[in-house]
Amino acid sequence: MDSETMNSETLAQLAAEAADDRKAVDIRLLRVEEVTTLTDWFVVCSGLSDVQVRAIARSVEDRLEAEVGRLPLRREGVSEGRWVLLDYGDLIVQVLTPQERSYYDLEAFWGHGESISFCQAD
Repeated sequence: MDSETMNSETLAQLAAEAADDRKAVDIRLLRVEEVTTLTDWFVVCSGLSDVQVRAIARSVEDRLEAEVGRLPLRREGVSEGRWVLLDYGDLIVQVLTPQERSYYDLEAFWGHGESISFCQAD
């Protein structure tokens, strides 16, 4: 499937699967297209260390590039590894340590959007 035919929900699901491949914790998909013009979807997840946070972000980047030819428009936080943001325009992926995630509480901030727990299909 190419990037022209992939909708933002499918892209978010693909990013969540890539995060799951690196054992991300508490993966949430937030549909925010009805409440903001910033993006259509957020994928928010946790890595238990800065090394894991970077590995999860790299997995997402590699999967979206390989499968749909998408590169992030912007990347933030990779060197620190406590909060990595990958901005794809219609999708924003945020990978945080549990401490950063608890502090910023993005799910509460974007709580007026639809929140979906990621469940990997067998």
